[in-house]
Amino acid sequence: MSSDTSGAFYFCGMNERIKIIKENIVQLKVDAIVNAANSSLMGGGGVDGAIHRAGGPAILEECKKIIARQGSCKIGEAVITSGGNLPSKFVIHTVGPVWNGGKNNEAKKLSSCYRNSLKLAVDNGIKTIAFPNISAGIYAYPKKEASEIAANAVLEFLKQNDSIDRVYFVCFDEENYQFYKSLIKD
Repeated sequence: MSSDTSGAFYFCGMNERIKIIKENIVQLKVDAIVNAANSSLMGGGGVDGAIHRAGGPAILEECKKIIARQGSCKIGEAVITSGGNLPSKFVIHTVGPVWNGGKNNEAKKLSSCYRNSLKLAVDNGIKTIAFPNISAGIYAYPKKEASEIAANAVLEFLKQNDSIDRVYFVCFDEENYQFYKSLIKD
């Protein structure tokens, strides 16, 4: 394992396509960032609100068109918009589950968020994608469990598909960073 100047780590073998970073996701220059959205796609708190604020009105207008066309975005599903004013070209919006003690298939739904976001990335020629720890904020999914589900879903997808060059797990805080760092090893 070796580190670059930002303190993030690159991993050998299969994991060389994964990078864990402690950054603000709205500032990343990648092909796509993933938004931990709500089903209305109209913005909200946390990552969702930050992406909508930084991306400007173009993202909201595209989200309104998606809602008019298909209705709300269901838990585990994903849709794509432009990045608006963001450095990223696209935003993939996915709706994670609200934590309810694990009684409502939350793990399966959360895993679907990552798989469906990655499928949408492949369908749109995206080579670099950045994920927050979906559902681990206001939706109260335990951070450690959420990061385990994320890492497993992404690793499984990358084993089956070589279209994506790099997946970033973007951690806003040290706690999430340490969880991801402990999970993905060389």
